[in-house]
Amino acid sequence: MKNRFCRFEAEGAVRWGIVKGTVVHEILPDPFAAFELTGFAWSLKNLRLLAPVKPTKIIAVGVNYSDHAKEFGKAPPPEPLIFLKPPSAVIGPEDPIQLPRASRQVDFEAEIAVVIGRRTQKVTRHTAEKYILGYTLMNDVTARDLQQSDGQWTRSKGFDTFAPLGPWIVSGLSPRRLVIESYVNGQRRQSSSTSKLIFDIPTLVSFISHVMTLEPGDVISTGTPSGVGPLRPGDRVEIRSPAIGQLINSVQAKT
Repeated sequence: MKNRFCRFEAEGAVRWGIVKGTVVHEILPDPFAAFELTGFAWSLKNLRLLAPVKPTKIIAVGVNYSDHAKEFGKAPPPEPLIFLKPPSAVIGPEDPIQLPRASRQVDFEAEIAVVIGRRTQKVTRHTAEKYILGYTLMNDVTARDLQQSDGQWTRSKGFDTFAPLGPWIVSGLSPRRLVIESYVNGQRRQSSSTSKLIFDIPTLVSFISHVMTLEPGDVISTGTPSGVGPLRPGDRVEIRSPAIGQLINSVQAKT
């Protein structure tokens, strides 16, 4: 069954809900347990959507599309190349991406993101999908110059606002052919599908679960296709997937 789970702010409180058309129906306690509808509902246009999850960690995957590897002159890795982004980098739909003064080139990277539904440890590729709550979108914002100069990726990937997530979590999807696109100021920059991943989503969940325990709400961002590029103050960047929705963020210089 497909549900669109969201976190939102209404009447001064943070709540969980299911989006049905243009209406959000509140649920308790959250999507990670047996939940019930409370009977309260709000119009989607009258509330503020938040990042759809507060992960204990974000595990991102580098060089997971062959065209992106070619774009940067890298060979496809023999096993998934993983790194962490801090929870403090998470922002939600319509929140601004802030360009840090320390970087001269900050790039967008459109990615399909997996949201873990229950505690996951050392699962097989064949059972991995049972541990997935659903899918959302992420912009793996990257200070490209710092990534190249540092030799490792913590600083370049970890600035505040460098992990936009949203707009919601969609359950019941097959991970095999999810389209992922990016647009900057209305112009398409990236377009691909999870069918072109070097390591598919079940493989990623299994591989990572043998490295670290995944908790409910943790996010695996699955990699970006070719076409990444720099952001400028005033830009409007959109990450789109027809099966999931669109994640829109403005860009501003950090003051």
